[in-house]
Amino acid sequence: MTRKNHTSLTESILLGLADTLELQIILFLLFVVIYTLTVPGNVGMILLIRADSRLHTPIYFFMANLSVVDVCYSSTITPKMLVDLLSEKKTISFAGCFLQMYFFIALATTECILFALMAYDRYVAICNPLLYSLIMSRTVCLKMAAEAFTAGLLNSMVNTSYVSSLPLCGSNIIHHFFCDSPPLFKLSSFDTRLNESIFSTFAGVNMVETLLVILTTYSYILFSIFRIHSGEGRRKAFSTCASHLTAIILFYATAICTYLHPRCSYSLRQDEVASVLYTVVIPMMNPLIYSLRNKEVKKALWNMTTRKRIPS
Repeated sequence: MTRKNHTSLTESILLGLADTLELQIILFLLFVVIYTLTVPGNVGMILLIRADSRLHTPIYFFMANLSVVDVCYSSTITPKMLVDLLSEKKTISFAGCFLQMYFFIALATTECILFALMAYDRYVAICNPLLYSLIMSRTVCLKMAAEAFTAGLLNSMVNTSYVSSLPLCGSNIIHHFFCDSPPLFKLSSFDTRLNESIFSTFAGVNMVETLLVILTTYSYILFSIFRIHSGEGRRKAFSTCASHLTAIILFYATAICTYLHPRCSYSLRQDEVASVLYTVVIPMMNPLIYSLRNKEVKKALWNMTTRKRIPS
């Protein structure tokens, strides 16, 4: 009977974010606006960094990679969510579900590592400025970025294989708006508390390790900034880190609320709100944060938009 139930399930149902048609339409319009800002904003950031030679530095190289991740990250979740908001039957095949989860975990892991690499770049730039060009050479940066994407893909392969190996029996209703591990565990007819703890440990190790790198590097950065005697130099050092810290706080605060909170305080609605923030809203906000709070990006954007054609 168990085998029969297991093989009969070929698709699952995503309950989504809203129960009423009016709320679904409102959320659809809101998320359409967010997504139409996310893709052009991040693609624009990539093109701006490539076009302006003054932005051909390690920090902007990592920033461009972050924009690539954000475009893919948002596109993994948002289009399907938009379709479901206007669909009466919100179904997804199990193959499509695990594929969505695979790319989601891979890109989320890569984003965490990129944030850590950007923090390390700021540490080298402020604490070891004379060795900066040697330590953060183009070859080193390319290797770091490649390793970040590779680590994300491998981590996702392990986690997705682990979740997909569980027997999914009984109900095929996913109490979420996309395929993530916590709601998928609920589809198993077995006691998955140990499995959930193991998965949370995997997710926690990735977040905690990268967060420790960020906190450690920024501790050294703050000590170095306080030793700067010039007020102008101190303000310049702070301004180079402000946008990065803002993006980090937004991302990690919402991710920790989803994956590292005590199970006794679990709330489905709270989990959904936090998930919307870090999967849909934050990819839109990252290019805005880095453009509005960064003088070099604003100057490059101004030069590009006001550049006059040279008459032939």
